[in-house]
Amino acid sequence: QVQLVESGGGLVQAGGSLRLSCAASGRTFSRYAMGWFRQAPGKEREFVATVSWTGVDTYYADFVKGRFTISRDNPKNTVYLQMNSLKPEDTAVYYCAAGGVGLGLYETLYDYWGQGTQVIVSS
Repeated sequence: QVQLVESGGGLVQAGGSLRLSCAASGRTFSRYAMGWFRQAPGKEREFVATVSWTGVDTYYADFVKGRFTISRDNPKNTVYLQMNSLKPEDTAVYYCAAGGVGLGLYETLYDYWGQGTQVIVSS
């Protein structure tokens, strides 16, 4: 079992930055690939970024490439999402998820989910 708790969300102006953290409990954290997803009001949840269990491989949704960076610190049981050059359309609840070992672009590949953290980007 893995429990996930996100933090770091908040209100930021367009062009600003935030770093989201996802702290995991459970000794098996390092075995799982990790992902970030987001859900904007009135929209379906969508994929943002994923990192393999080793931390070597990453993959991003087109709309965040060059602006967001996913990383993980396995000894600290934590995955991060550094978000730069934020836009109002990045406003959403951001969720981290754990599952599988390789890169995961689809929700069905993940077994564990956090409760989400709200990000609001003002124009």
